[in-house]
Amino acid sequence: MALAGVHATAVAAPAVRNIVLVHGAFADGSSWSPVIVRLQRMGYHVTAVQNPLTSLADDVAATEQVLRRQTGDVLLVGHSWAGAVVTQAGNAANVKGLVYLSALVPDDGESVADLLQRLNAPMTGMTPDAQGLIWLDDARQFQHVMTSDIPLRQARVLASVQQPLAATCFTGKIQHAAWHDKPVWYLQTTNDNALTPGVQRAIAQQIGAMVTSIRSAHMSMLSHPDDVARLIDQAARGASH
Repeated sequence: MALAGVHATAVAAPAVRNIVLVHGAFADGSSWSPVIVRLQRMGYHVTAVQNPLTSLADDVAATEQVLRRQTGDVLLVGHSWAGAVVTQAGNAANVKGLVYLSALVPDDGESVADLLQRLNAPMTGMTPDAQGLIWLDDARQFQHVMTSDIPLRQARVLASVQQPLAATCFTGKIQHAAWHDKPVWYLQTTNDNALTPGVQRAIAQQIGAMVTSIRSAHMSMLSHPDDVARLIDQAARGASH
């Protein structure tokens, strides 16, 4: 009986045990903390990349460094801007699936700027400073754009640690989009002020993703960590088949 129980557990467990999480603009790896706690509780090995947000190539390189440190297969998860990052970095052989959260997902030879132009959804209100950096360090603006479903006091903390994005990130082009070759999931956030639900829906359809929709603002990993962790767990199980 004991052996039968062990076998049943082994069958139920996903083959993909490594989860690599990649943050978007105006955030860092700690933004994943509520999701990390839940995934670790499920038994996953989780790593959050610290993107420099200095160029597409730099962020891809940072993600590839983490991917090389994994033992075994990986599910790669990208939020927002990091959709572009995981679209390129996801070509690594150990990546078995991609999860996109409210993400920008370019095609082969396309940049984020190209993608938004194609979808008739240009970025607005993002003016770089003299060093070419785009900031979101005003707490009320941060809350409106990124986290309208969490309290202002929490948004103030997030705005304090936000990381600026180099404007040149938007012009870096994808060489080959990994979503052409690997299973993909997309979480659509329907109360999103950063990337409209319609644009998210168009992106998800373009890449042939399995779509989950939740009533969340842009940073769903903070306001809906249970939903995000559940989707990642489902994807890890699906990617192993």
